[in-house]
Amino acid sequence: MPTPFAHVWAAVALSPLFKNKSGFIKMLLLGMFCTVIPDADVLAFDFGIPYEHLFGHRGITHSIFFSVLLGFLIVFIFYNKAFKNGQWWLLFLFFFLCTFSHTFFDAMTNGGKGVAMFAPFYNERIFLPFRPIKVAPFTLDALMTDRGWRVLLSEFKVVWIPCILMFVVFWFVKRK
Repeated sequence: MPTPFAHVWAAVALSPLFKNKSGFIKMLLLGMFCTVIPDADVLAFDFGIPYEHLFGHRGITHSIFFSVLLGFLIVFIFYNKAFKNGQWWLLFLFFFLCTFSHTFFDAMTNGGKGVAMFAPFYNERIFLPFRPIKVAPFTLDALMTDRGWRVLLSEFKVVWIPCILMFVVFWFVKRK
């Protein structure tokens, strides 16, 4: 899995396209939350749930289904008025894309057992054919090792730089 530092860049990259009147910072912070929350499933290990299980790591929380569900839930809880004025779908799209970006990035890693992208309908774990992101260690101490720095460098090249460029392009496009 990539580090949380890499995942949040997706929300930053997409944010200029989805600015709303309800507060940009609120939307961006909720988007960042959506990019990292799928990894809450690592808690499954503490309950003896195996990796391969639907509720195991990179299971249901790494699926398109979960991304749709969380996108609607965030809009319903934090932007309830958007359903009344018809603006809900843009907010939903932003939160869906933020959540799904986690799955997309994890499917680009060079380790683990893949992601259950189509769960709960199909629990097979898959990777994308292009897998340049090195799997990150689980602890901050391990991230501060030589291996950890190689992980961050791979993320910088494959995630951070493209997301920063997307942000700049989207920001300029949106301004005009």
